[in-house]
Amino acid sequence: MKLTLKIVSFLFLSFIFINGQNTSDTDLIKKAKQEIYDNPDKAIRIGEQLLKKDNDLKTSIKIYMLLSTSNIAKRNFDESLKYILKAKELSQKINDPKSQVSVLVSVAIQYQQMELFSKSLETLNEADQYLARIPEKTTEKYIETATSNAIKGMVYKSQSNSEIALKKFLISIDNFEKVPSKKTTYSNMSVVYYNIGYCYLNLNQIDNAEQAFLQSIIYAKRNHAKSLEAFALKGMSEVHKQKHENQTALNLLIKAENLSKNTGDIILNEGIYKEMADNYLAIRQQSLYQLYHKKYLEMSFKRKQNELTSINQVIDNHNKDTSIKSQKLKSQYHYMQILSFAIAGILIIVLSYCILKIRKQNKTFQKEIQQVIRTS
Repeated sequence: MKLTLKIVSFLFLSFIFINGQNTSDTDLIKKAKQEIYDNPDKAIRIGEQLLKKDNDLKTSIKIYMLLSTSNIAKRNFDESLKYILKAKELSQKINDPKSQVSVLVSVAIQYQQMELFSKSLETLNEADQYLARIPEKTTEKYIETATSNAIKGMVYKSQSNSEIALKKFLISIDNFEKVPSKKTTYSNMSVVYYNIGYCYLNLNQIDNAEQAFLQSIIYAKRNHAKSLEAFALKGMSEVHKQKHENQTALNLLIKAENLSKNTGDIILNEGIYKEMADNYLAIRQQSLYQLYHKKYLEMSFKRKQNELTSINQVIDNHNKDTSIKSQKLKSQYHYMQILSFAIAGILIIVLSYCILKIRKQNKTFQKEIQQVIRTS
């Protein structure tokens, strides 16, 4: 059941890139984005070539986000995290709420994919501060609100809070539907409906789940996203498995397997192989069950190795951030000490001057008083 809670939130990243300024580079990045779903290696090659150029900050951020997204598509979390943290570092150098919220949402997606849920929600809360600065009833506001709620929904779904997750997903759909250019939201809506389908499955609402997966398939086809369609078909197969329609489920999974051949998506393949093994076992096809169970275990092992490597990097980054904050606090403390000593020194000098002046005045007064007494 845990595997069904794995989601494809990396797809949102391809819709929250920051606009570049170089037209030819923008066209290349647009081309690379179209390859993320079905040929992430090609998208990575384009991104690496663009990275060698002398880019402005916004274009550099856009390229790093492209590389991060492409590596998530391959479930290469180690490389993905490296690129997205670089994008975050650069985004802090520009005063652009849209850019900053986009990058932070991307970081939250990264953490959510790695099942670091508290870090994901923490980052989304930080993103909400910048989101509040984006004008209402704008395309940017709708997209970022939809994306943020979708990721929150995925986190809650992964924590088995399906009812809360469903509310977040419905808010997400509502905002995506308000985006004027609907074509740009098709893939994202496919992802959200896919997750809505699993929420309904978890709540044992089979008919609603089937309708949600159907919507996911429809939106995936509209954007010619094969991997999204494969995910949705896998979800639909689980509906038929619960109805004990195992052969129908297998037909859907075989189609999903064919669609996902070039994606290199470990989680997608892991899910497909698990479901195929379960269904072959149900219809007592022992040899095919063993074949796909073995494939499932291989994908599962590969995914866990990737996640362990990435978690180690997160720990290293956390330790680095903690060290920087510690050094900053030490520096501030040292500065305060110097300032305190300086203020104390000035006060001592001023007080000493005042005391000497008062003493001098007292001596003058004493002399004047003595002179008055003598003359009287």
